[in-house]
Parts: sequence; C-alpha cells; structure tokens
Amino acid sequence: MSKIQMKTPLVEMDGDEMTRIIWQEIKDILLTPYIDLKTEYYDLGLVHRNETDDQVTIDSANATKKYGVAVKCATITPNAARMPEYNLKEMWKSPNGTIRAMLDGTVFRTPILVKGITPYIPTWTKPITIARHAYGDVYKNVEMKCPKGSKAELVLTDAEGNVSREQIFDFKDTAGIIQGLHNREDSIGSFARACFNYALDCKKDVWFATKDTISKKYDHTFKDIFAEIFENEYKEKFAEAGIEYFYTLIDDAVARVIRSEGGYIWACKNYDGDVMSDMVATAYGSLAMMTSVLVSPDGVYEYEAAHGTVQRHYYKHLKGEETSTNSVATLFAWTGALRKRGELDELPELMAFADKLEKATIQTIENGVMTGDLYLLSKLENKQKVNTEDFLKAVDERLKALL
Repeated sequence: MSKIQMKTPLVEMDGDEMTRIIWQEIKDILLTPYIDLKTEYYDLGLVHRNETDDQVTIDSANATKKYGVAVKCATITPNAARMPEYNLKEMWKSPNGTIRAMLDGTVFRTPILVKGITPYIPTWTKPITIARHAYGDVYKNVEMKCPKGSKAELVLTDAEGNVSREQIFDFKDTAGIIQGLHNREDSIGSFARACFNYALDCKKDVWFATKDTISKKYDHTFKDIFAEIFENEYKEKFAEAGIEYFYTLIDDAVARVIRSEGGYIWACKNYDGDVMSDMVATAYGSLAMMTSVLVSPDGVYEYEAAHGTVQRHYYKHLKGEETSTNSVATLFAWTGALRKRGELDELPELMAFADKLEKATIQTIENGVMTGDLYLLSKLENKQKVNTEDFLKAVDERLKALL
C-alpha cells in the first residue's frame, strides 16, 4: 500500500531515557512504514536542553503555536542528583511547565480502558478525564519561615500607591511558616474556556470543584469566572450538544466521583489536578495507560504520555538486559496528534489510521499479549508477557490486518 501523505508537519519533541528508546521504536515499527511522516523535530532530551541553555524548549513551544499540533516524549526534570550525572550547567526547569506557560494550556488526562483490567472502583465503567489548571497556586508560591515573636501580613499596593494590609498571623508564642499563593483572572478564564471547548469536542459533561465556602475570595473567584464564562459563551452550545456544566465543592466532588460511572471531565485547580490525576490513573490501572493532551484556549494541541521517562528500565536497557516497558501511553500520544493533524488538515485517511492503530493496540492487550505491568494487573486467563519491542511488533501484526 502507498504511504499516507501529510500536508502540515507535526511538531515532534523527543525526550529522555527509556521513553526515548520507545519513541524511536514506535516510529520505526508502527508509523514510518505506513505514513510519509512529516515532523519538525526538536530534541528535548536533557543533554540537548543543557547544550542549548534550554532554548530548544522555548523553540519547540513556539513551533507548536505555529503548526497547531505537537507530540512530546517524556522528559527529565532534573533534581540535585541529576546535576553530576548529566554534567548540567543548572537545574533546568520542567519542559512541561515551560510549554504550558507559553501555550497558556490546560492539561487533560484520560485513562485507556481495556478488558481484563478492572478499575479498583468497580462502578467506573467509563473513563474520567482530569482537566488540570496548570498555572499558579502552590507551584508559583512564595514561602517564609516565621520566627517566634514575628507578625505576618499580606500587603497589597495598588497602581496609585495605596496600601492595603491583612494580618495573616501573629507568631508571638511560637515559630511558624507562611505561604503566599496567587493566580491570574486571565489564566482562570483560559482554563475555563479550554475545559468548555474540550467538552464540546468530545461531548462530555464538565464537573468543576473548589472550596469556595472556606476560600471566599480566592476559590470563589474561580467559581465566579467559570460561571460567568459558561453563562455568556457556552450555555446554549452545551444545551445543543446535550451536555452539562456542574459545579460543587471539592469534597462533595470526590464523593460523587467515587460513586459515579465515569464518562465526564473533572476540572480541577492546579494542586487538586496534580493529585487527582495520579489517583484516577492508579484506580483505573496504570499511569502507563493514561493519555495526556495540553490544550490552549486558541486551539493548539500538544499530546504526550502522562508518565515519566521510566528510569529504572533505562538503566536495565543500558546493561543489555531485556525490558518489558509499557508503550501504550506514548503510542496514544502519537495517535492523538496524528488524528488531530488529520482533522485540522481534512485528511480522513490519517484520522482513520490513528483510530486503527489504537484499536490494534487495545486488541493486542485484550487478546492476552502485554507488557509486564499489565500482566500483573490483567485478569485474563490466557495471557503472555512480552518485551518492549515484541509488544510493538504484536500491535503491528494486528494493525496490518485492520488496514
């Protein structure tokens, strides 16, 4: 068969460690034999980020704005232990954080369901998509230790130089700690629009939750902005699509989520989304079975796996030992990006290829061929554990049958 032709390139962001190995294998085994793959390539591996003083991350984000669709491999966010290992000039920031900030994006994470792997919450028969506001709060906080006898205040100086003060706490009897959080109304608005647009794309309800009864200004502002944007811009569109927007308190939302069947988008503030996305992924089975897409309010998409670089398997790989690393989330990052590229460029054959590759992947697992992590979780009677490359080859056999 002739290769599927592309019109516009994808932005391709390569990554680190075991996921970098898998990245190349996916391209070699499952993509380039079938697609005339056009990408604008950026090496976001830690070695190259260090060589370019992290300019490559900024360049890749700007390219994503230009082309509209990107696919990203998992990358290392270095800690102190990584400094000597990679001979780093400095402890470079998270590439994901840099890209999110430049695209003003919201992260949507959705579990991939397969027969044989039952969620720990048995009522969850449909995937729950976590939408995380990827700006501000504790991730941009300012912290101070407060010695005994000190007094902490919030001080605000407006544009005219007027000063307002609120006492946080008088530490007259004990030492303590304080933390200053902030957010931006324009960022909250972008988060709301990204959630509502994504809901319309995939025809799913949106649940949003904060603690506005306790945080009567900070969290209440989130609630008010969501409500205003929904009423003014999305209420009629949601009604036409047959979907709903629902707001509740975060503790009530957690209780409702546990009792639900899934099938909706759960919009969360930054910290809530960070925690709940891992909880949801684990409850469905595995972080390696979780898709992740960053969506900007102006319709730019960046697809990636929800997990990290699988460092332990990479060290085994370097020793020449066999690995059985789950490639599904990375594979679905590619299919998500190819499908969106096909949609935007009106290439139905590219969209169909992405659908068939996902179907072949799920069929492979449901037929009992899987990597070690899923082998331990699967309740299928006849199952076979295979290594990293052999799993992709098994997917390829089923893909050939579908094409």
